[in-house]
Amino acid sequence: MNMRRIRLAALLAVALFAAPLLVRAANEGANAYKELGLFGDVLQLVQSDYVEPVDTDKLIAAALNGMLTSLDPHSSYLDPKSYQEMQVETKGEFGGLGMEVTLKDGLVQVVSPIDDTPASRAGLQAGDLIIAIDGKSVMGLTLSEAVERLRGPRNSSVKLTIRRGGAEPYEVTLTREVIKVHPAHAQLYGNIGYLRIAIFSERADKEVRTALDSLRHQAGGRLQGLVLDLRDDPGGLLEQSIAVAGDFLDSGQIVSTRGRRAQDDQQFKAQGEDLTKGVPMVVLINGGTASASEIVAGALRDNHRAVVMGVRSFGKGTVQTIIPIPGHGAVRLTTARYYTPSGHSIQDVGIEPDIVVHVGKADAAKEAKRVREHDLPRALKNPDGAPARIDKEPSESGTVMAESASSSSAGDVQLERALDYLRGTSTPKGGARP
Repeated sequence: MNMRRIRLAALLAVALFAAPLLVRAANEGANAYKELGLFGDVLQLVQSDYVEPVDTDKLIAAALNGMLTSLDPHSSYLDPKSYQEMQVETKGEFGGLGMEVTLKDGLVQVVSPIDDTPASRAGLQAGDLIIAIDGKSVMGLTLSEAVERLRGPRNSSVKLTIRRGGAEPYEVTLTREVIKVHPAHAQLYGNIGYLRIAIFSERADKEVRTALDSLRHQAGGRLQGLVLDLRDDPGGLLEQSIAVAGDFLDSGQIVSTRGRRAQDDQQFKAQGEDLTKGVPMVVLINGGTASASEIVAGALRDNHRAVVMGVRSFGKGTVQTIIPIPGHGAVRLTTARYYTPSGHSIQDVGIEPDIVVHVGKADAAKEAKRVREHDLPRALKNPDGAPARIDKEPSESGTVMAESASSSSAGDVQLERALDYLRGTSTPKGGARP
């Protein structure tokens, strides 16, 4: 293949992604075509002079991914295989270990394990660093490459080397499963309902409605209150968070999104009815409460529908749009910021609970070390100019320390505080009844 053909192949490969940008650049008098020519020159040099033969498709995919990941932590290029896997994941059923991960300082960091999956059963925790997979270092891998190594056939095993805090690294072997995530889990404590949402997949709203029906039936129609547990919920689909928030609101704004162009701004309001008929609510959050789950917490708090309890949330306040590129996978692009009904962005800041409840000094210190949005490289700053929040220490005013709990909540002291609050037996400093 001569130089002209190589150049043409490179330009055609990039054109699918770059064409809309080139039109805009031309209108602005930019020299995008010249820069694409530079890309073609470099690609030709690699093809002709690199020490080993190269896969041109992989090179172009890496170039696209590099361009997008330079924008923020959540934009990326999805090759056809990754795009297909992403589509499966949003349906709530996929193969792997069951955890949300990100990259930090070149290592894979656990954002949150998903309930009842190999990762959670093995005791992996938010903030754990995966430094090696099957004995091979993850340093230098992209996030997509690391995730690909973590996944594999059902019943196959994978050995992870974990570093937790300042302790010596240790190894753990997990068996991969087909992960079937059930977004909602419900339980009754006396006449107080407990509803946990693990992830906002396509079935989230449907399962929430089924769970609420079950709780009302179990309580004989006399539900006294509801605890909505969004701790370690990594988020998911925006439309599902809007639908779920609407299950607890008769009216009011749920969330608004603002993009680069004013004409693209949107507002989403409650359209139905409060399925719980206004029973008092507590929403539990922590540093693993991210994205779609933060939308729900913010909506219920700002509409004075619930008291938020726990510790500060993750702080992901941006919306990613999946843009398919026919025959070439898709682009995950950050296209908007979202705002709570009060008009505040939680990007890089998180939601501060009405009532701060730490689970002992040791766990409070661990929570303070948890990775959050502002810890990620190239995280977008808060548009309101708000600084990244630091967790309150347990000794500070307004913070509730919880060191023990009754057996009814299986040692979960934050849940026990929420239950006591709804029973009327505890009114911690810093909050008012819903």
